[in-house]
Amino acid sequence: MIYYDRIYGKVKIQEPVILELIKSPSLQRLKGIDQAGYFKARQCYSRFEHSLGVFILLKKYQASLEEQVAGLIHDVSHGVFSHCLDYALNEGSERDHSHQDNIFEEFVKQTKIPSILKKYKLDVDYILNEENFPLKERPLPDLCADRIDYMLRTAFIFKEIDQELVNYFLANLSTEKNCWIFKNLESAKGFAKLFFKMNNVYFAGFPSAVMFRTVGDLLRYALEKGYLSEDDLYTTDKEVLEKIKENLESDQRLKFLWERMNNKIKFKNNPKNYNAHVFCKSRVVDPLFKTKGKIRRLSKVDQNWAKIVKEESRPKEYFIKFER
Repeated sequence: MIYYDRIYGKVKIQEPVILELIKSPSLQRLKGIDQAGYFKARQCYSRFEHSLGVFILLKKYQASLEEQVAGLIHDVSHGVFSHCLDYALNEGSERDHSHQDNIFEEFVKQTKIPSILKKYKLDVDYILNEENFPLKERPLPDLCADRIDYMLRTAFIFKEIDQELVNYFLANLSTEKNCWIFKNLESAKGFAKLFFKMNNVYFAGFPSAVMFRTVGDLLRYALEKGYLSEDDLYTTDKEVLEKIKENLESDQRLKFLWERMNNKIKFKNNPKNYNAHVFCKSRVVDPLFKTKGKIRRLSKVDQNWAKIVKEESRPKEYFIKFER
């Protein structure tokens, strides 16, 4: 199979287990899940594209086949509109966006993925344990394949960087002792600063907070009224939107929430007078890099960055005031 990725280019995929997983319903469903959540005009990019990106990145840097598999399937438990679901289910995951992680193992075991893994003599429990795959996933503020891919991909799509800069970061990345390490201070600092901008403008900026809250409110109301079932939350964005649209004219509250979600009602951040108090998970990275043959962490050589890491590790807090 030849796959064309928008940031990694042409990739030849020939591992039978990878090919079968890509074709599975669980991975194919992710084509209908927007990575960012909900953009009324267009899809940002899909969880499917990102999942293949994580796999390709791990493959490119010669991670084990098991880790490549883990990277490929890491997002299959995402529900509709991605992290907007954390704001619909009232389960306390708004600050850390952890819903898909909390249900991951149980969710995967209800799919065809375990039978595919067993077919190729891969241990299901081993694959599902992220502690086995530190290149694929590490806690913030460390780098991991998941974090590297979605940052580069989002920055490229929104024209914050071009292909030349993507290639620059990739060329200056290496792996050692199961860690992602930049080859010099310059590239480590450049990546960290770009990630900082992406977090504040896109991942956890005020427009994202409004999106999370308004989509979450609409989904919760639709569940309460029976317009959606819990199973619907694990279909696709398009299928859920169609079910919502069927009820707009007969339910004025639903229509009001729909207008909010689609930015038909103006809003601003006003801590003194607000309708919704919202927290957003904040992301910051503190890369490792090599200098004079030694591995160092950016915050250890840059005190200003150490302060930024501390500040940005806390959830963002917003106070949304709607005009009506």
